[in-house]
Amino acid sequence: MWRKFRPVFGSQVLATAIIASIAAWFAGIHGALSALLGGLISIAAGLVFVSLAAKSAAKKGISAGEVLFAALKAEAGKLFLAGLLLWIVLALYEEVVVVSLLGSFVVSILIFSMALFAGDET
Repeated sequence: MWRKFRPVFGSQVLATAIIASIAAWFAGIHGALSALLGGLISIAAGLVFVSLAAKSAAKKGISAGEVLFAALKAEAGKLFLAGLLLWIVLALYEEVVVVSLLGSFVVSILIFSMALFAGDET
């Protein structure tokens, strides 16, 4: 499962770096840092999703309902962590550039969804 998501995480890192560079140009150091934080929040949430999903995928002989429940649990963990980290950043970082933070976060989340279309290599 990790092999399927590895290129997605690389794409997220690249997109975050590009957005942070653009944000630095327009909004300075706080724009760049905000964009980096947005991308890192999404990457961290994606790592939680993959680790929870991989844990359940390692089990043999589970039913379709158990697979669905494991996928929903992994998605819930991802959403919870993303929401918590966004809240922490918005609450604690006084000079946050919200457009950079949310822009990088949304782009990174959309890139994560590309894993659904990646081939299943085993």
